[in-house]
Amino acid sequence: MQKDLGQDRPTIAVVGATGAVGAEFVSLLAAQAIRPGRLRLFASARSAGKRVEVGGQGIDIEALGPGCFDAVDIAFFSAGKGVATVWAPQAVASGAWVIDNSSAFRMDPAVPLVIPEVNAAALDACAGPSIVAVPNCSTIVALVAVTPLHAVARVKRMIISTYQAASGAGAAAMRELESQAHDFVHGRPLQTDIFGRQYLFNCFSHNSAVGESGYNEEEAKILYETRKIWSDQSVRVTATCVRVPVLRAHCESIALEFERPLTEGRAREILAAAPGVELVDDRARNAFPEPIIAAGRDPVLVGRIRSDWSLEPGMGLQLFVAGDQIRIGAALTGVRIAQRIMSRVCA
Repeated sequence: MQKDLGQDRPTIAVVGATGAVGAEFVSLLAAQAIRPGRLRLFASARSAGKRVEVGGQGIDIEALGPGCFDAVDIAFFSAGKGVATVWAPQAVASGAWVIDNSSAFRMDPAVPLVIPEVNAAALDACAGPSIVAVPNCSTIVALVAVTPLHAVARVKRMIISTYQAASGAGAAAMRELESQAHDFVHGRPLQTDIFGRQYLFNCFSHNSAVGESGYNEEEAKILYETRKIWSDQSVRVTATCVRVPVLRAHCESIALEFERPLTEGRAREILAAAPGVELVDDRARNAFPEPIIAAGRDPVLVGRIRSDWSLEPGMGLQLFVAGDQIRIGAALTGVRIAQRIMSRVCA
């Protein structure tokens, strides 16, 4: 373990600093979510040498290479599975805690999969610098909202339909959606380099690979990650994941079946007091979670709370939630993991 981590100003690295999530990490650090003594930014070789301004200070982008994590205390990875698989173990070997946003280590039994509002205690198994995995964005948004209800009534079955923004596919996908809107207004052909189809005014099945089961990778992640995070292999989860032409913030329709009765009123009380949750549930004004309201904000918005008419009274609820995929669905969760690690080391 690096000696600086127990102090106020650790050395922090962001790998994938020029991507959408990496840039959000940098933004959060600039806002002093954590006060680094030194901030190092890594990206692809083509970005090396570029200068990024962070909190009024210019920082040069570095390329990954031998010894690059020496003296780094915390390394945030947001550069994809391939980069994480190669470089995250090297960072740990250099004495750094690695907080990884890719899918590389999520289902590794030796790696904690953590949402701080849900299962922060999973970090207690780490005796020293380790890899900690950040769950998939759709899993985070769902479980921040659902876990407080699960703790009271135990969820037996969860059916999720997602409405996922371009941000989930990275900065290039966001730019393509914006460019399609611009080209449409000017009567030009739409560029379709990222998804191979028109995104503007359209929705389509999530672009991850579809397996023999008919479920795509995104849908499978929600099932397997939920079981790991809740330490419950019996919970039944099914999902349908769809891309919608929204720049930032995912929405999800969630149907819950409980083991024990839970009324709408009690559910609202639980969610109103839950960490990381904000109720947006005004039936009179038809005011419920929307991605444009969630974008750029920390909480998961929860609304449309109502009984499931297909189940016995009290045994099921329907919810609609929205959360910023880049923020709570990725970078903010990573930063909160780091804050938890630092507080534990300092204790």
